[in-house]
Amino acid sequence: MRTAKMYIPIIVILLLSYSISPVIGQNDSNHFLYGDLLPDAPELAERGDYLIGVRTLELIHKNQPDVANFTKDAKPNYDRPLKVEVWYPAAISTMPETSYSDFIGVANDEKRPLSPFSFKGRAERNALPKNDVGAFPLVIVSHGYLGSRYLMTYLTENLASKGYIVVAIHHTESTFEDPGKFSSTLYHRPLDDLFVLNEMAQKGSEGAEGFLAGMIDAENTALVGYSMGGYGALNAAGAGFSPAFGGFFGQMSGGSDKITERSLANPSYASTVDPRIKAVVAFAPWGMARGVWDSEGLANLKLPVFFVAGDQDDISGYEDGIKAIYDGAVNANRYLLTYKDARHNVAPNPPPAESFQKGMHLDEYLRYAEPVWDQRRINNINQHFVTAFLGIHLKGKDYASYLDLPVDSLEETWEGFKPRTSIGLELRYLDAEK
Repeated sequence: MRTAKMYIPIIVILLLSYSISPVIGQNDSNHFLYGDLLPDAPELAERGDYLIGVRTLELIHKNQPDVANFTKDAKPNYDRPLKVEVWYPAAISTMPETSYSDFIGVANDEKRPLSPFSFKGRAERNALPKNDVGAFPLVIVSHGYLGSRYLMTYLTENLASKGYIVVAIHHTESTFEDPGKFSSTLYHRPLDDLFVLNEMAQKGSEGAEGFLAGMIDAENTALVGYSMGGYGALNAAGAGFSPAFGGFFGQMSGGSDKITERSLANPSYASTVDPRIKAVVAFAPWGMARGVWDSEGLANLKLPVFFVAGDQDDISGYEDGIKAIYDGAVNANRYLLTYKDARHNVAPNPPPAESFQKGMHLDEYLRYAEPVWDQRRINNINQHFVTAFLGIHLKGKDYASYLDLPVDSLEETWEGFKPRTSIGLELRYLDAEK
């Protein structure tokens, strides 16, 4: 009996320690933040040599078509506001933290009421820039519909730490708090990318005013897009829309044919493809299954492209969607990284803690999460491959061995992956035909 009495408090102490330790861990400054490494993260997922800052800029794209308010009889213009988040190498000496503010829910949706939340990241708000080491390549990031400039901070922070200026667009009329008509997203996505490229080139040039002066090498720019962001990035980079897509757009825009400006059949389209764009990363790009592109439009894509997809994507489609774009982009050197049994969410941050709350609409969790994959694992794998791909094409890094891999990750351990961890993945590659 005495022995049994001695065990009781020991068991109680152990139970209490297990129940308390997660709380201690969450309050510890070393707790896991989006973009941190899991123990099985591949080699190039690790942060780079730079500590980073972050700032918010507000831009105005003047005199743009107000597509959301097009009618049969009126086609107004407006000054289009665009908020962007900029991550950059900073002149600081200790690992920083910041807080990002975003939303769960959707504005004007009674079933999913809009509610703010915040999460931490490893950047310093308004830090002084590290402007004594030359200019950095530019990476422009475009979210999905609906989305946010903070949807992929695991990647934006990571790339900035490796010597890039990373600019994530908060696409007007396409965010959780500002869910405009889909026609606005269809029209403005590629134009937002190109406008931001021009704005950042100006702000980052030698002799410009502001914190980015002399810091941006806009001649070496990459576009990174997720879902509708991938749609826009591909069109901005040369994949002209099909003529038939004009009819689809007209049905939701008062009969407007404005989208045909971005069609390969339009003689003026070719001149809008900016030679400063050297590479594209397209996560689950939307559109192919809806007739957005035809073979001629995809053949006009001539830049290196890294596609990322889930083979069970039920939003963009896989065989008739993302993989069909990959197959059809015959004049681009291109990769296709496939997450087996993944659906559409191969790009976002992990789901926020708020999405776990009892009574929360399931879609708040499914906005971020994959049913099979750990989102943190996806994030680390994306960091690894995007680092390799952009390192080659924007920085001239010798990272080819990280991409020269057998298609099936189980055939042999992939370069940069820890033993037994390259599983559930495929990486395809095709050379440009011309």
